[in-house]
Amino acid sequence: MTEVILHIYDVTNSGSEKTNSTIMQINKIFKDGIGLGGIFHSAVQVYGDDEWSFGFCNYGTGVFSCPSKSNPMYTFRESMVLGRTNFPIFKVDQVLRKLSREWPGSSYDLLSKNCNHFCDELCDRLGVQKLPGWVNRFANAGDAALEVAGNTALRFRQAKTEIVSASKVAYQFLAGIASNNGAAPEDPGSSSRGTLGVQAPWFKNLITTGAKPSSSTEIDNQDEDVLLRQQEETGPDLLQWHNLR
Repeated sequence: MTEVILHIYDVTNSGSEKTNSTIMQINKIFKDGIGLGGIFHSAVQVYGDDEWSFGFCNYGTGVFSCPSKSNPMYTFRESMVLGRTNFPIFKVDQVLRKLSREWPGSSYDLLSKNCNHFCDELCDRLGVQKLPGWVNRFANAGDAALEVAGNTALRFRQAKTEIVSASKVAYQFLAGIASNNGAAPEDPGSSSRGTLGVQAPWFKNLITTGAKPSSSTEIDNQDEDVLLRQQEETGPDLLQWHNLR
């Protein structure tokens, strides 16, 4: 058996001293102050002196190793033991080789597939506890928000399609009444037919002066304007955080 150690870093690779300082302050307040979380990079050490993590690259695997607690891209913060694995070293090597195939660098996503998600998966396969919730809480919260927004947009589009279909049917119905009313003989015994005869000019005027329902494309454009306004109100902080990576 051997220990599985998690190494945690403050993310300070923005290229801007001011931004890096801001991140350090965020982590100090939200993690050290109130224990919620922060913006962190993590890596797992198991057997030997190297740590394993995951990052973006255009080609090949995103899984990489470097000397433990010494990743030059970030600022080391702390370490914690997550447990002891029963796997021998050759079994751990097999796990890492498999993960290297399953985690290409091009699949990296800040919110849904980042270094912390990789370390969670590695720890799970090694049979030890996963990362503390605060390590990846900001990314999980952002991913959940995007999922809710996506589901809301989907339901909105479905409702829009139903409304467009219903309005087209109603329009065709009204158009049929207006066009058929003048040619159809009036039935003296039908009060409803007489009512439609009186209303026929109004139906024709309604249809010819803009009662035709909006097209799906027009409503799509309106949807996009609404979503863009919502993103402008709620999105800058998340986008700024995304650009930090």
